[in-house]
Amino acid sequence: MRRRHAEVVIVGGGPVGMLLAADLAAYGIGVRVVEAKPRTTDEPRAGTLHARTVQSLARRGLPYGAAGRADRTGVNQEPFHFAGLPGLSITAPATEPPVLVKCPQAELERRFEAVARRRGATVLRGGEAVRIAQDPDGVEVTVRTAGGRERVHAAYLVGADGARSTVRELGGFVADTHPATVSALMGQVRLTDPAALPAGWHRTERGWTAAKFDARGYGRLMTLDCRGPHPDRGRPLTLEELGAEAARIVGHAVPLAEPAHLSRFNDFSRLVGSYRQGRVFLAGDSAHVHFPVGGQGLNTGLLDAVNLGWKLAHALRGTAGKDLLDTYSHERRPAGQRVVDNTRAQLALMRPDPQLDPLRELVARLLPLPDVGAHLGGLLSAQDTSYGPAATGPGRQGTFLPNLALAGPGEKDLVALLARGRAVLLLGGGTADAPGAVRGWAHVLTTARAAARLPGGTMDCAVVRPDGYVLWASGDGEPEGVLRQWFGDPR
Repeated sequence: MRRRHAEVVIVGGGPVGMLLAADLAAYGIGVRVVEAKPRTTDEPRAGTLHARTVQSLARRGLPYGAAGRADRTGVNQEPFHFAGLPGLSITAPATEPPVLVKCPQAELERRFEAVARRRGATVLRGGEAVRIAQDPDGVEVTVRTAGGRERVHAAYLVGADGARSTVRELGGFVADTHPATVSALMGQVRLTDPAALPAGWHRTERGWTAAKFDARGYGRLMTLDCRGPHPDRGRPLTLEELGAEAARIVGHAVPLAEPAHLSRFNDFSRLVGSYRQGRVFLAGDSAHVHFPVGGQGLNTGLLDAVNLGWKLAHALRGTAGKDLLDTYSHERRPAGQRVVDNTRAQLALMRPDPQLDPLRELVARLLPLPDVGAHLGGLLSAQDTSYGPAATGPGRQGTFLPNLALAGPGEKDLVALLARGRAVLLLGGGTADAPGAVRGWAHVLTTARAAARLPGGTMDCAVVRPDGYVLWASGDGEPEGVLRQWFGDPR
């Protein structure tokens, strides 16, 4: 049996696993990715990147499929839906990347894998983790391949291996679950009669269709049946069944052809109680699954990876506080809970019971209101996510700091600076000097000066984490305790 060594083993080479590998490799961490599939497949899965995901990828210097900022009018917003109801607008500051980016999940996986390999990560395709064993010094993963078995010893293991996660099962992670109550079908097909289906989300008294087809009739069709879960979830879906279900819902024939991918899914949800068990972590669908309304699953997983990567790097390089790795689960599990809860709420509103019509009409009237739109838009795009203490104002501890211009020669903006992978001590325009108390952490901080005052008008300076969140700000007390907690003793 071959023996390998790595600092981090990632089981699962989808977008979440490959993003984490690319981020860790940027820090010089020895990463080995184990993926069962021999290659990336173009299945019709998630294809929407929401605002906080795009903002976070930009701050980590990773590709997200679009360039530029807001349009010439300074508007950075896109229309979206809540529970299939139109009228919602998702907005972001004009200095940030686009609010919504369309990029197929398979394309993201390919891009992140290319970056990970270029940065030095090792990717083993056709490998399956079959055993894990922890000890105080690390974790050993037994991997089955076509050529036999190998054992990989690493300091940490991350399971990013999806809803049927082997790592979750082998690691003994306990989860809260909700059973399936609906059945849904998905197909990448050709619609031979464009008039047979309305575009977008469409509800009748028998269920929902969601259709998006190009001018040639090629695209994606989803159906939702709220009468109950699939009687046989594992039975392969046929083109005839998808067409018959669409016809039942809309009330007339729906001619389909040329199926590329067909699948079933439901609203079963699961959220593990902790994202960490010793030296084993979970990220993405291995930690949380839910009904895929709003395209939040992929985004939540990618944000898991962004949160975990820099923390593992600091732990492996000896520049982490003793509890830094615990903050991953403490921060990301509540975010996962919010996604599970809001998708269940949306599905409750989508049930085609006529008694819900007054509620749907009320929600539809509320969605365009600025305060409602800001709340729900922030929820769906994860821009409402904050970490740590409740924020007392913009830019305070635990909140995400919007991009801003920097004053130093050769420095463009905060996003570009954070892409280097270090935390930033950010001084507001007009602030004289950095607080003397932070000098002992110069080995983990890059000092920069903003071109103007910091947001909110009450901060003179702030420490910004590599993922863009404020770790400490003036007015939050002295910085030494926070810096020691997160980055260990001063030097």
